[in-house]
Amino acid sequence: MQFRTTVALVLLAMSPLAFGDDIESWDGEGEVGVLITSGNTEETNINSRIALKYEEAEWRNTGEFRSAYSRSDDVTTAEKYRANLQSDYKFEGSQYVFVRGAYEDDRFSGYDFQSSLTTGYGNQIWQRGEDSFLDLSAGLGYRFNKLEEPDSDGNRDEEEAIARLAGQFDCALSENALFRQKLSTEIGLDENNTVTESETSLQATVVGNLSMKLAYLVQHISDEPEGADDTDTEISLSLLYGF
Repeated sequence: MQFRTTVALVLLAMSPLAFGDDIESWDGEGEVGVLITSGNTEETNINSRIALKYEEAEWRNTGEFRSAYSRSDDVTTAEKYRANLQSDYKFEGSQYVFVRGAYEDDRFSGYDFQSSLTTGYGNQIWQRGEDSFLDLSAGLGYRFNKLEEPDSDGNRDEEEAIARLAGQFDCALSENALFRQKLSTEIGLDENNTVTESETSLQATVVGNLSMKLAYLVQHISDEPEGADDTDTEISLSLLYGF
């Protein structure tokens, strides 16, 4: 509980940095994907996401909030909420140090919640134009998760030091199309539980700031809770609005 509170306080403390009042320093995007079917199977799928960035000469602050919901024949089959905030202090051109807080509540993961707090070093090692770049980062931190059900030893808390490696590759295919690949892994240094996530997406401008986005998300947990799958996948088609 103490670590969960710490992550929440860090996220709140970082919020004023991420959401400054200089409108010219703002950048962001929001997306929503909805699929509703009826007939032999009644199903509703809703995915939403909002990403915000506030950047100045020495600071770059980003936040991302996601939700996913699926319901089939009056039975909820997926319900997930995620949030992360990161604050970067930039120096020596493209290099930076960062602090990052993350929180996830997935009803069907076997966890009551998952959270982490990390700090480390990053570098945008390659850039071409404004929309094509490769960014790599590495850091250390702490993970605190709470299981829905006690494990074989009667414990519900999972906590350990972690190492985090992450990368993002953006490639502008044309003036109206963007390919993006995100990859991250958090390696447990005590229990050796590793969480790896990959998101591959392609977006194309429809008109103005409105785009279509196709994305494939994979999350793998090496030591998943009993009764839960070790790999989750999501395929989404959504409308994205940039601002």
